[in-house]
Amino acid sequence: MSTKSYKPTTASLRSRQINDYSVITTSEPNKRLVKPCPQQSGRNNTGRITVRRRGGGNKSKYRMIDFLRSKDGIVGIIKSIEYDPNRSAYISLVDYVDGEKRYIITPNKAFVGMEIASGSGAEVKVGNTLLIKDIPAGSLIHNIELKVGRGAQLVRAAGASAVLQGKGVKYATVKLPSGEVRLVNVNCRATLGVVSNSEKRNTSLGKAGATRWIGRRPKVRGSVMNACDHPHGGGEGKAPIGRSSPRTPWGKKVFKKTRNSKRTDKFIVRKSGGA
Repeated sequence: MSTKSYKPTTASLRSRQINDYSVITTSEPNKRLVKPCPQQSGRNNTGRITVRRRGGGNKSKYRMIDFLRSKDGIVGIIKSIEYDPNRSAYISLVDYVDGEKRYIITPNKAFVGMEIASGSGAEVKVGNTLLIKDIPAGSLIHNIELKVGRGAQLVRAAGASAVLQGKGVKYATVKLPSGEVRLVNVNCRATLGVVSNSEKRNTSLGKAGATRWIGRRPKVRGSVMNACDHPHGGGEGKAPIGRSSPRTPWGKKVFKKTRNSKRTDKFIVRKSGGA
């Protein structure tokens, strides 16, 4: 996988750099594994905006991904590698020998025709999903469960991977991409390898229009707003923010840790630098 740049016939193309999508084998998803994905534009069930700067964008459908990987003992064959507009990683259509088809997050170096499996009897190789207690210490893993049977919740983004540092009787020590070291139940599942599309971090959309295609609206600085709209707003000309530290639109301090989950603090061995 690599990125593609353009001949700068316009100013926006000069800095535009995107994936070349050379590993993509089809542009049409499996119709049985997609469902409508209505645009919420950052609004919750009462219609209020809870995520700012969302709206518009190209129409897309949601691909139903198998995060459980519960087809134990049944071999699957990767039939295609596809682009998913809902996530940064690529997805793969897996055709199992019993006739069922499922989408999975594509691991790095996967290819069409590659065999994958899951469960305690699966081979220790890239793309296979095993219980953490069956994975050798020091392995790179992704799609990690936090609760047994819930499905993968951690390390699902493009190019991401965690390190299985050690295993105990009940918990394993996993170092996440953020640098956080966390305890995970050894009976949770994880997939071996690194998530695909590691070149995603090197891409640049190059122009505002490309940002609108993916449903992102413009961002306006608080210092150029009115005083009634933002704590930094108001004043004549380029005025200072008038506070000891930057604030959010609702008056809360920024750069402040907001995590408040004492119930799970006991599972964090070492926090990440920015958390």
